[in-house]
Order: sequence, then structure tokens, then C-alpha cells
Amino acid sequence: MTVTTRFAPSPTGRLHVGNLRTAIHNWLFARKHRGRFLLRLDDTDAARSTDAFVQAIRADLAWLGLAPDGEVKQSDRFGRYEEVFAELRDAGRIYPCYETAQELDLKRKIQLSRGLPPVYDRAALKLDDAAREALEAEGRTPHWRFRLDADRTVEWNDLIRGASHLDLAAVSDPVVRRADGSWLYMLPSVIDDVDMGITHIVRGEDHVTNSGVQVQMFEALGATPPAFAHEALLVGTEGKLSKRLGSTDLDSFRAEGIEPIALLALLARLGTADPVEPVTSPEPLIDSFDFARFGRAPARFDEEELKALNARILHQLDYTAVAGRLPAGMDESAWEAIRPNLSTLAQAGDWWKVIEGPIAPPELSGEDRLYLAEARRIAAELRWEGDVWHALTNALKTATGRKGKPLFLPLRLALTGLDHGPEMAALLPLIGRERALQRLG
Repeated sequence: MTVTTRFAPSPTGRLHVGNLRTAIHNWLFARKHRGRFLLRLDDTDAARSTDAFVQAIRADLAWLGLAPDGEVKQSDRFGRYEEVFAELRDAGRIYPCYETAQELDLKRKIQLSRGLPPVYDRAALKLDDAAREALEAEGRTPHWRFRLDADRTVEWNDLIRGASHLDLAAVSDPVVRRADGSWLYMLPSVIDDVDMGITHIVRGEDHVTNSGVQVQMFEALGATPPAFAHEALLVGTEGKLSKRLGSTDLDSFRAEGIEPIALLALLARLGTADPVEPVTSPEPLIDSFDFARFGRAPARFDEEELKALNARILHQLDYTAVAGRLPAGMDESAWEAIRPNLSTLAQAGDWWKVIEGPIAPPELSGEDRLYLAEARRIAAELRWEGDVWHALTNALKTATGRKGKPLFLPLRLALTGLDHGPEMAALLPLIGRERALQRLG
């Protein structure tokens, strides 16, 4: 068996944190087992699905490095859905219903008032041909439901939740097609999963009931249901996933300077017993991925943790991994000098400006100005090779008697315009002799 997973977003909006986590886990599981990861675009909602969102989904997956091994669009498969629909209708597994939305709502309210579960009463199954013809003569167009085996309990071994079940008597026969002929999620998804050879369905725990119902649909199509892994949903630092995070797309993370590997590393491990680590490639995430490591508690997404992880990853990235995104002229020695001070890669440009100049002269006391004049004299006499910074500060210490902060801070201020930053021993050679002499005096 070739392990085959799928990520099935609806192109009615941008991907957000919860979507991304699902995509990442599907991709990791497929790669771990040398299987296939497929993208299915659930675009049956013609009014809301747009090509712009399709392109955005593809671009977001590419940015994260989640290359699908194939792609399917549901809008290309309506003919296949019609074919299966007819087969299930003729077999009695799909039946027409004529109640209006208002009538169904009234039925539910009556059931609830009597302390009964609001389950569809299958009144439509009691209609004979004459009754159906009469309703259609009134102008009623049926919607269609899938008939469950109401006397059964569906059982499966969930890869995360363990032994799971659904009492079918407790749920309504699901509507699979609206009166206007459009499709709802449940049946087309199962048809696609069968035709695509999906072996594992990885999704949120809010789909547990859907999975139990869909097991019946797989069986009705003569197919073995895939294995299921239902993940605990993401929450934010305040106990629920904030509205902002629930709608935050990848553009927001990119604007904040988050590296794709940082987002991958965090979302891969959230909800597991494994620590979040600053990896620089997805291989360690693939090798360690295991649904047995996932817990049932909600997975907490913390933006500050993501930013801290992003910085830790940047501090490990080789020059070759970032060279194409660095300012023109920044070489490997410059990258290694400024890398420990970065939280985002964009900050490399700020430090490059410090190196290249010009910088604003700092405001210094008269005593410090005299000190810098002496520093310039010594710097002009030095051979600019080897450890220039320590040669300069050692000579200044001997000449002026200064040490500690009074020795180092005026030099840093004059040479960089800042009171903090990368190690001056690495920075000064990058600033160079001519610029250093100019800034010192």
C-alpha cells in the first residue's frame, strides 16, 4: 500500500494557521512513509470559490515547501458525482426529501421541546410516488439525503484518539445535495477519496462525526474506509484561537519576516509530546513525525514562540541558505558577523546600512571627543589585518587608561551610531579602514 494523504481546502479564502497545520501534518506523514501528498481543491461553491484563492493556496504551499504530488479540482468532477449519485439513488441509499428549511427547523424545535435529539425523522421515506408527484406539482424541488444504517454503531481505531465510534441513531441522514442541484461536502469528498486512493485522512477533531457518517458512504461504494487521524484543534495563548489568528494568512507572517521553516517547525510539533526545535530543514520533522506522539489536549499556538523560534533558526542558517535574499554586496563574513543579532532576515539590511553608511554622528561629551581623536590617531597607524578591534582597544587602554564601558562604548557609538549590535571584532573589518577613520574623526 502506498500511503496517500490529501489536503482539501476550499478556495473561498486564504489559508490560515489551522489550515496550514493540517496541510503540514498530511505532508509530513506522506513523506515519512515515502508516500503521496495530494492537493484537492474543494471548489463546489461556485459563488465563493475564485481562481485568485486557488493561486494563493498553491503559492502558500510552495512557500512552505509542501509540494503536492498531484492536484484535483472538484469542479472538474461533477460528471463523476452524477454517476455515483445515480447508482446510490437506484440502490436506495440516497432518497429525495421535500421539507422546506422552515419545516425542518420547526421539527427540530418540537423534538428539542420534548427532550428528544433533533434527528431527521425520515418522513420522506414514507412518501409514495403519488405524494412525491403532488409535492413536485406544487413546485417543490427535492433535496437529497444519504440513508444511514440507523441501527448500527460505526467503529474505527483513530490514529490519535484511539478506539472511536458513532451511534448512527443519534445523527440525521446527511443532506448530500441541495434542491438547486449543488453538492454538499460529504459525498463528493468520499467519492474523491476513493478515486484518489486516499489511505489516511488527517483533519481536525471537529470532523469526528463526519468521519463516522462517511464510513457508511465508503462502504456503500464498496470501498474500504481510509484510516483516520483527528487532531485536537489549535487554541491561542488565551485559551481559544483568536479571531485574528483564525483569519491570519501567510502574507502576515511573511510581512513579519517569519521564515517558512520556522512556521513548519512550530506547527509540525504543536499538539505532540516532542519539543519545538530550531531546525533548518524539514528532514528532522519528517523523521520524527508520529501520530502516536499527539495528545488529546488542545494545541496552543503562541506568536511570540514563533518569533523566538524564527530568531533561533536564523542564527543557524548558513550563508548559502540566505545569500539570494541578502543586500547586494553582503558576503559570507558579513552574514556571520550580523547573524547572531537578527530576529528576522530583513534586519540584515539595517545592519548592512550600518556597515556601508553613512551613519548619523553620535552626540558625545568633549572628553569623549578627545578620546576618539586619540582612537583615530592609533587606528591610522595600525596594520588593518588580523584582529584589528582588539589591537585598537588594547592600544587605547594603554594610552588613555580607560577600560570597560568608557573604553568600548564611545568607539561603538562613533563607528556604528548605536550602543548595541554585533561583536565589534567581526564588525570593524567590514566597516573597513577608510570608513572607520572617517567616523572616528
